[in-house]
Amino acid sequence: MSSITRAELDKALAAGRVQPLYLLVGCEGYLRDVAARRIADVALSGCLLREFNESSFSLLSDHAVSAIAAAEQLPMMSERRVVRIRDFAKLREMDEDTIIRYLERPVDSTVLIFVAEDLDKRKKLTKALLGSCTVVAFAEVKDAEARAWAKGRLKELNTTVDDRVLFDIVRLVGCSLQTLNSELEKLSAAAIDTHRITAEMVDDLIDRSRELSNFDLGDQLVAGDRARALETLHRLLDDDVAPVMLLGLIASNYHRLAIAKELLNRGAKDEVYRLVYGPPAKRDAFMRTLQRSDSAKIARGIQLIATADLAIKTSQGGGGPKGARLQLELLVCELAAA
Repeated sequence: MSSITRAELDKALAAGRVQPLYLLVGCEGYLRDVAARRIADVALSGCLLREFNESSFSLLSDHAVSAIAAAEQLPMMSERRVVRIRDFAKLREMDEDTIIRYLERPVDSTVLIFVAEDLDKRKKLTKALLGSCTVVAFAEVKDAEARAWAKGRLKELNTTVDDRVLFDIVRLVGCSLQTLNSELEKLSAAAIDTHRITAEMVDDLIDRSRELSNFDLGDQLVAGDRARALETLHRLLDDDVAPVMLLGLIASNYHRLAIAKELLNRGAKDEVYRLVYGPPAKRDAFMRTLQRSDSAKIARGIQLIATADLAIKTSQGGGGPKGARLQLELLVCELAAA
């Protein structure tokens, strides 16, 4: 049908306009879920019997026939009913056909929202969804957008933070807004007396295990310790760090090393220290890593990371998490040997 941006969706909902079919797709689950709730809120605005006119189905446990039957029901004392369907990636062909038939003749009084993290574009259901629904993409947010979102969320929580501390929070937590929201709420609760988050609170309350593991991984790669680097990589992956995020963390380390190496070659050691936020021991460890590396090796590493990024995005070696994991393992082996 059409693809619109998140901003365009917000504008339409603010004007009270909803469509009969939506496909909300992308890995940023927090914003995806917020959008689904907002669509439902607008569609059911003024509805006195909302609980009778709103249904959610996971096709991992529910049948596609039941979900479509709900979508075909007339609303009860309301202009519309809302049905959400998620987890439809592994349906049988018969169940796909059930949904496709509905997409060909949707019920005017139903707002049907499909929610997915990713889509297999080879499947006929995916093609039908892309052709019939208003599609809104929810890609992983970048650091700058995550910080801007966090500022707005903290304002809602009546809590302030300076930019440097906020930068550190996002660096430690990552750009998953669901995780970031949980950490901000925890920090806001800790700052209930002053309504201000400090660096000390961040040090005390945010788990740094992933950051430390990632720092270890960068150090092991530069040192050429392939065995320990693979062990650290597997620990991070088993800890549910998304492959794309992990690749970004590795790339960030190498880019920071490249900038620091150039500054060090110019004799600007103080500028190098500003690249590392944290206690003196952490800055000293970074300096030791930097001194063990050389510019050519860092540049070669950045090239290898770019190649791995392209391979993951184009599903070389197989798509999905398994393919991404394989590409990361190959990258770590190449970086350790570079």
